[in-house]
Amino acid sequence: MARSAPGPEARPGLRSEGERGSAVVDFVLVGGLLTMFFLAIIQLTLVLHVRNTLIDAAASGARYGTLADRNSADAEERTRSLIETALNPGFAEQVSTREVDLQGMRTLEVTVRSPLPVIGLIGPREMLEVKGHAAIQP
Repeated sequence: MARSAPGPEARPGLRSEGERGSAVVDFVLVGGLLTMFFLAIIQLTLVLHVRNTLIDAAASGARYGTLADRNSADAEERTRSLIETALNPGFAEQVSTREVDLQGMRTLEVTVRSPLPVIGLIGPREMLEVKGHAAIQP
């Protein structure tokens, strides 16, 4: 007596006819999800880079403005120059300085308000605010 080959239900590794082609759909859905996740991580990295660059420019501008032969206008100009060089001029539009008392010391505070990059470097204006301080020489 000849034995017939076992049917699909007898083989545990085979799928039924109703699931045929579902691997393609799974691949597309998971691939799309992973792509969006990867792009979100890249965008978050860009936001942190912009924030750190602005903080560094504000602090460098504040230190430059407190040198013996410099003033707050020089601090603003230096901060704008650093931001325009590192990022682009759109991030250097709102730069201001003022003297503040910080922990009992007179300091020069440089404030930068810039767009928050949401998609690439494009985003809502004046959403990101950073400050840099430097002690004023007596």
